[in-house]
Amino acid sequence: MRIQVRQTGGFAGLDRRAAVDTAGRPDANAWQALADQALAGGRAAPPAGVPDGFQYEITVDGRTVHCADPHLTEAQRELIARVLKEGA
Repeated sequence: MRIQVRQTGGFAGLDRRAAVDTAGRPDANAWQALADQALAGGRAAPPAGVPDGFQYEITVDGRTVHCADPHLTEAQRELIARVLKEGA
């Protein structure tokens, strides 16, 4: 499974991207469960955010959802943080 995160916005107009491929990882099932939860809480179109807040685009194996601060679910917040930290 390939998980991609794009973070945009913020005070400086950030555009940051990262991806993780879970194939062959011993924790692939945990990533899958977290990704499923994060996708379930997303929207098909970018939601209205707050001034200087971040917006996110999460793509898992070709399925994309959008979300924005401060209205992230816990699963979205965790997935985004993990992908941005571990991804390339």
